[in-house]
Amino acid sequence: MQPENITFDNPLKERRDLTKWVNEILNAVTPFFKNNASGIDLANFTTHYGQRIANMEAFSRLLWGVTPLLAGGQEPEQLSLYIQAIKYGVNPQHPDYWGEIGHSDQRVVEMAAYGLLLALAHQPLLAHFNEQEKQQLWHWLKQSETATIPDNNWHFFPILVQVGFHHAGMPVNREAIERHFDAMERYWLGDGWYSDGPERPRDYYISMGFHFYGLIYSRLMKDVDPQRCAVLRERAAVFAQDFIHFFEENGAAIPFGRSLTYRFAQAAFWSAAAFAGLEVYSPGIMKGIVLRHLRWWMQQQPFDRDGVLSVGYSYPNLIMAEDYNAPGSPYWALKTVLVLALGENSAFWQAEEEALPARHSPHAIPRADQVLVHQPRHLWMLTSGQWERNNFVNTEAKYCKFAYSTRYAFNVERGRFGLPHASPDSMLLLSEKDNYWRGRRDCMQVTTQQNYLYSRWQPWNDVTVDTWLVAQGNWQIRVHHLKTARELDTAEGGFSLCSRPQPEQHTATGISQLSGESDLSAIHCLSLRPRQGEVVLTPPNSNLLFADRAAVPVLRGELSVGQHLLVCAVWAGDPQDYDVNSLPQISHHDKVIQLKSAAMETHFTLPELP
Repeated sequence: MQPENITFDNPLKERRDLTKWVNEILNAVTPFFKNNASGIDLANFTTHYGQRIANMEAFSRLLWGVTPLLAGGQEPEQLSLYIQAIKYGVNPQHPDYWGEIGHSDQRVVEMAAYGLLLALAHQPLLAHFNEQEKQQLWHWLKQSETATIPDNNWHFFPILVQVGFHHAGMPVNREAIERHFDAMERYWLGDGWYSDGPERPRDYYISMGFHFYGLIYSRLMKDVDPQRCAVLRERAAVFAQDFIHFFEENGAAIPFGRSLTYRFAQAAFWSAAAFAGLEVYSPGIMKGIVLRHLRWWMQQQPFDRDGVLSVGYSYPNLIMAEDYNAPGSPYWALKTVLVLALGENSAFWQAEEEALPARHSPHAIPRADQVLVHQPRHLWMLTSGQWERNNFVNTEAKYCKFAYSTRYAFNVERGRFGLPHASPDSMLLLSEKDNYWRGRRDCMQVTTQQNYLYSRWQPWNDVTVDTWLVAQGNWQIRVHHLKTARELDTAEGGFSLCSRPQPEQHTATGISQLSGESDLSAIHCLSLRPRQGEVVLTPPNSNLLFADRAAVPVLRGELSVGQHLLVCAVWAGDPQDYDVNSLPQISHHDKVIQLKSAAMETHFTLPELP
């Protein structure tokens, strides 16, 4: 069900189209504004930071859409509501005062929106504030200078507050800027990549967090901090050469990692690059990435029936949400409309949309331990070695699967008992013959090569698995060398398809294949001892792209105590492109594994297992 107050046939081609779209998104929330309130209550669920702060978050994240409108010379249709809510929120005498912040306080996150608002639109904003109200706003935001925050991307939020102070003519704490940049320098990995804190993931937070804020800083502070701004731009330019591989020609981006409910924030980096004038790709290429991405999202169902962005991915889905996803959290997606701060005569808006540039495949990213494959009409990524140490919901499903896909996404777990609930897609799951399943979580070792990833992992302390994930043309080859001290059942899945309409199933010894009118997904066993093909149906709302049950082609087998070699080939895409004759040939001699196909040849040596 699509809401009537959002124009779904909006072409999203011109600046006026995006302006209309943003106003519709903002106006859909207008009925939830309350008199004498500084927050917005959007739903009857909350997070660990409670309803009051969740309401403040819901209001604040709308400013990521309000600020570009104001900066571009246009007022949102309900500007007075935003101004009044801010005045209430920063007034210590008001009953809905946003309050004094505590340890790792969510309100520090939301302060970044006010920093950008002051930086880009202080004149149209502060024209409505008297001196006392300006002082209250400055004093409330100033709490970020001494706030204790998590050791991750949060360091940018106090920095953006200071950027806002600088442009609004308010007192600036230079020491706070230096301290937080120094902290983030510990996360710098090189080659354009950060981690989101010490030994933390390299996911969309690197693009929509570190580089997004860094590029904003590089434009707004270039006159006072030119050396740092140059470094931030240089790093972002290198990162862009990798990040462009995350987007498909139809606008979709690979779903991977946490916070996927921020949806079109996946393309926020490109809006910040255009805003900062980063000359890494032409304005037409960046315009094409941003607008195609937004158009792709309009083909999904990201809104509830009232036009409010839901928590979920392509449809409302609390099952895949994080612990910190409140009803207003998804409005961080509005970071991508930063391009509205650019005028009609800017290079971005004057350019004609261009297609993505030619990109080689496979593309390895050693700093992120990822390999991306550009198959026709199917972009997929192999990954190893990432997981979320905070153990947010479904961290294995979001980080630890073997592959992620723009076309087939991935399934989240609904439980560990029984394969349907254990989300076997793109995973090797192991069970101690009790129907409780374990897969890869953290890795002891990881190596990234041009077309493959190696990882060592232990689902139990007496079971060791060496895994190679190989991009061999459009085939995904998996090699697992296992040493186990216990008898195990195994289940290994390929990419999942939607079960409606029901795909045709072909299962036999050594193969599981699902075929539909427009999609085919198959997994072939290449081991010396073939496994049995099966199909597993997961519960509804498991897959991020389709709400119906997902059908997963699976290979099942058993392992005795000892050492074993499991090999399989995975393929998914348009049925007419499926060619079993293109399956790579595998051979192994004296611990050397060799894969050979028309596309390429790959070989590696099995190491000793402990």
